[in-house]
Amino acid sequence: MTHRRSVLLVAAGSLAAPGLRAQGREWPSRTVRVIVGFPPGGSVDVLTRILAERMQARTGQIWVVENRPGGGNISAEALARSAPDGHTIAMLPISIYAINRFLYARLPFDPDRDLIPASLVWDFPNVAVVPAQHVSARDIASFVAWAKARPGGISYGSSGVGTTIHLSGALFAARNGIEATHVPFRGAAQTIPATLSGDIHFAIDGLASYMPVIQEGKVRALAITADQRWPTLPEVPTMAEAGVADFVVMPWSTWSFPAGTPPRIVARLAELVRELTAGPEMARRAIEVGARWRASTPEETRAFIQSELPRWQEMVRISGARVE
Repeated sequence: MTHRRSVLLVAAGSLAAPGLRAQGREWPSRTVRVIVGFPPGGSVDVLTRILAERMQARTGQIWVVENRPGGGNISAEALARSAPDGHTIAMLPISIYAINRFLYARLPFDPDRDLIPASLVWDFPNVAVVPAQHVSARDIASFVAWAKARPGGISYGSSGVGTTIHLSGALFAARNGIEATHVPFRGAAQTIPATLSGDIHFAIDGLASYMPVIQEGKVRALAITADQRWPTLPEVPTMAEAGVADFVVMPWSTWSFPAGTPPRIVARLAELVRELTAGPEMARRAIEVGARWRASTPEETRAFIQSELPRWQEMVRISGARVE
């Protein structure tokens, strides 16, 4: 498997935060490797680099972002096999902790045994969209009525089986009694053209990917899956406001260590995430990429993951998805 590395160019030691070593916090003591299971240039990669850049400036050690495209399982397995000395971290998406355990017959790692989630780092809203030239609906209620009346039902797109996009579409169809066919693609770069051509009628996909075509009027945004209206689409209602209860679906990510990493290092990373994502400038940078920062202690992170499991287990069941 090929992968890409890039080094954030800040001289090691030049900007180390005062007091780290005096307080007995000698981590990190050398280059930190951050594994990302997505290609360079996407939202996840950009956010990882923004935070790694700040981590590097604060700690005085070089932080290397290593892209291993192919999905979260590849990065999670690489992390699980890494030395638990605190110098290998992975950006692990929601799928690793809350979806794949229910989706896959077998995994090359055990998320509970082999991984330590240190902190949530961000979440993303999805947006329900329809192609403006092919679907007349301007809100969720009219879309549901249109879809129910359509002979043969509708099709909805996603970036692959078992993704949050697929599961969200399946849940929406089931909740509203819509006959719907799932059409998986290899990402938004394929899903968006299929939407614009009318080959698919609906998607609940990542806002960042669809923002340009929403702004151009090529697709119509019907609702956002966040718990409140999104700053860049203030006129678009939340799912709750649109009449769909209990549909806050915000795919999230963690920064995680391999099992066996000393607890003080895990806690220190969580502290740094909280410190370095605070403030209006960092909030603005996240919003530009279609996300918002999250931060939590290791204990809060584990509790949050446990609270998410029943929801995603049910969504996988509704979708009927299974990977052998």
